[in-house]
Amino acid sequence: MEILENLDPLLKTFWYIAIPTSIIFILQTVMTFVGADATDGLEADFDGDLSGGDAPFQLFSLRNLINFLLGFSWSGISLYNSISNKPLLIFFSLIIGSLFVYLFFIIIKQIQKLAEDNSFKLTNTLNKTAEVYILIPENKKGKGKIMISVNGSFHELEAMTENEQLQTGTIVKVVRIENNNILIVEAI
Repeated sequence: MEILENLDPLLKTFWYIAIPTSIIFILQTVMTFVGADATDGLEADFDGDLSGGDAPFQLFSLRNLINFLLGFSWSGISLYNSISNKPLLIFFSLIIGSLFVYLFFIIIKQIQKLAEDNSFKLTNTLNKTAEVYILIPENKKGKGKIMISVNGSFHELEAMTENEQLQTGTIVKVVRIENNNILIVEAI
């Protein structure tokens, strides 16, 4: 580390933060891709969720500290020759470090959208509207079919009615499920 000994104290501080932080970040990244959770047992003992809702993770965690220090130190090193005012340099480095944490929040939020369960469940059809696809006989005398949209995809499902016959193209509402596979519908 003889190279760092001759540097200005502020620049030396940025380097002393950047080197271990970068090593830890690389280890976390490798462990994430391998499938290990690099933060097991290292989370804060308090809930740092400041948004008031379900957050993907705590605000105060080792991973977020590493992200902040990574942005803070490397921006300080990068901008050291461009910004001669040291308090201004530290301020910009703090802002960029905070932006790194915010960017991480956004990335995790987008990744969690991929984990949503959009599998089809018959119970999701209750109280939804649909269109009769194949004629439905009156008073449960036979089955017809309806086309219904659930979670953005269309499904053709068997249906019966307890009322009058429903012609193709009639808009209906699903009122209940019978025998776990037949929808009972009524005209709207």
